[in-house]
Amino acid sequence: MRTLVIGDIHGGLRALHQVLERAKVTPKDKLIFLGDYVDGWSQSPQVIDFLIEMKASHDIICIRGNHDELLEEWLSESKDNLLWYNHGGEATVLAYENVSAETKQKHIKFLKSLDNYYLDEQNRLFIHAGYTHMNGVLYEYFPKLFYWDRTLWETALALDKDMKPSDLLYPKRFIQYKEVYIGHTPVSRIGSTIPVQMANIWNIDTGAAFKGPLTIIDADTKEFWQSEPLPSLYPSEKGRN
Repeated sequence: MRTLVIGDIHGGLRALHQVLERAKVTPKDKLIFLGDYVDGWSQSPQVIDFLIEMKASHDIICIRGNHDELLEEWLSESKDNLLWYNHGGEATVLAYENVSAETKQKHIKFLKSLDNYYLDEQNRLFIHAGYTHMNGVLYEYFPKLFYWDRTLWETALALDKDMKPSDLLYPKRFIQYKEVYIGHTPVSRIGSTIPVQMANIWNIDTGAAFKGPLTIIDADTKEFWQSEPLPSLYPSEKGRN
């Protein structure tokens, strides 16, 4: 059984189909989705439908992303959010014009059921964005940071590569877990289109919301598979570009 981790999808169902096929995913694999299933490309409702269906046939864990929370607020509370609308939400709002009330209720239930993080038996943490408490997720005072934080990744990027975990000044956040898998902040911001490791943090968001591909990675071997860049799969759309 493989443990496969999938980065931010952002409404790109065609890309999700591609990576699952290219990785030759079977029901024997454990799939961990890192969140942000929606906002960007036009198939956000279909992505959620697909994940709900997969839960019946595969061993999957779905982590909550910040965009998933924003969609849940809009669906359940009709809560307008101009900032969300301008950062991918517009495509989602338009896509839901053709979704039935019954299906919307199923999606709300799915979004409310998402996990804030997953910690496996190897002490590997899977989380959308990060955490701020030096002792790890169990001590976090502000759970929303699990899907909004960027300081974990920013600290990893800035960390002196000659520093050892045993050094007095080494960030305590980084010694709590064997590895931490995140999405949330596209690695395209540092000029990459493949997963990036900094310290023990693995960033799997390869910019599928923008001009990059969607990525799935084997957490044990670090082999990864990617879709075509999303603009080539949705040539008549802008995504979040």
